[in-house]
Order: sequence, then structure tokens, then C-alpha cells
Amino acid sequence: MNPQLSVIIPASNEAGYIGACLTALFASDVAGECIVVANGCRDNTAAIALGFAAQAKAAGWTLTVLDLAQGGKPNALNAGDRIATAAVRAYLDADVQVSPDLMAQLVAALSVTDPLYATGTAQIPRAQSAVTRAYARFWQRLPFAQSTAPGYGLFAVNAAGRARWQDFPRIISDDTFVRLQFEPHERVQVPAPYAWPMIEGFNALTRVRRRQDAGVAEIDRLYHGLLAREAKAPLGKSRLLALALRDPLGFATYAAVSIAVRLKRDQNWTRGR
Repeated sequence: MNPQLSVIIPASNEAGYIGACLTALFASDVAGECIVVANGCRDNTAAIALGFAAQAKAAGWTLTVLDLAQGGKPNALNAGDRIATAAVRAYLDADVQVSPDLMAQLVAALSVTDPLYATGTAQIPRAQSAVTRAYARFWQRLPFAQSTAPGYGLFAVNAAGRARWQDFPRIISDDTFVRLQFEPHERVQVPAPYAWPMIEGFNALTRVRRRQDAGVAEIDRLYHGLLAREAKAPLGKSRLLALALRDPLGFATYAAVSIAVRLKRDQNWTRGR
């Protein structure tokens, strides 16, 4: 009998985070199959994940760990998808920690025949650096973060939803690509939370922001018209001014990162940690 839920976790050099991710997942109110895809790792991510086999079994989960020499998140997602068996697929970043009831809520929301995309309610834990705390505080008030089901760090689809695309394309922003396969009314946010940490420090924030901007630009270039499905509220000068007055330090930090990205367009970006 196939499980009702497959959770695919691409993990590249996530030795410091995969343990907490799996501990939280296996404490879920619903069990399924978990597929960790260690890809291009230079650390012991795969070995740490394999060490959770007994915990997974005790919680009713099946655990498969793929250790791929080739890196690349789309490659890892496709490898996990090829062996997943459940109709509901959840794609989870390795540094995310889900709450116990989140997976059950996703399964319930996606137990329909119409194509549907779902995610939980993201919460950003308190960062260690003052820069990241200020940036995160302001970022969470922006239209994208305030929109329904933005899906950063975690998104899930049912079988009809997964049929919207074939393999994950070799692009920068896989999460944006998937979200925009669905119209706004086909995207659902369940109330259960998950913890999505933001990267620490000004330089790291700049590299990640550069990746985000490059990913959106790439989708606009390769998939003409797809960004029209974003449907986030416009920021506008008056709203931006109101946010800046409410949190001057957060605004200054966010603006500084944005300027740094634009002044160094030829510099490297990073996918995450």
C-alpha cells in the first residue's frame, strides 16, 4: 500500500541542519515516506540522515537516503521524485523544521481531485546577527511575504498539481517556478507553522538576494507571462514610506542589501547556506 505522503528533502552540505529537520518531521501527526537526497556533499549529510533510520521506523515513516555525487537542487528534486510513490508530494528544505500538525494539514488540504498547491505558515526564528534580524523584520512585512502561500522553504502539491510540470527544470528558482504553475485561487496556506531560518550576515544576505533576483529574472526570460500569476499586492511609494517610518532600521538594512546587489551584479550568488 502506497503512503499518503512523500516528503523530498534536497540536501547539499546540510550536516548542521538535517538532524533537526528530520527530528521535527518524524514527530509529525501523520507518517509517510521521507526521501533525503544528499547531492554533491562535501560533508557527512548522508551519513547523518541514515542515522535516523530507527527513529523514522519507530514513528511509522520509511526513510530513503540517496547520496548523489552530482550537485544541483533540480537534479536532487528529480531524483527524489523518481522514487516517490505518494500522490501528495511535499518538497522540504533541509534547514526547515515543521510543526507536528503541519504535514497532516497539508495532506488534508491536498486530498482533492483538482490541481492544488499548499504550504504552511512560515515563521523566521530570531537570527543571531543584528543585520539579519533587522532585514528579516522588514522583509516579513513586504507584499510577497504577506501574500497567501508564498511557499519558501516548503511547498506541497497533489497528484493533479504535480502533473502541471514534468521534471524540475535546471533553473535557479525552483520554488517560484512551481508556485507559478498555479493560479492564486489554486494556492492554499494552512495555519500550522514551520520554522524557516534566514541566512546570517550582510554579505550572505546580499548573495542570497542576488540569487533571488536572478531567479525571478530567469523565469521572466524563459517563461514569458508566468510572473503575471504572482498576484502579490503592489508595494507602492506610500506603502513603502509607511513601512520605512514604522521600522527605519529595518528599512535601512533592507535598502542597503538591495543597493549592494545592484552595485555588484557580476558577483557570485548563493542558493542558501
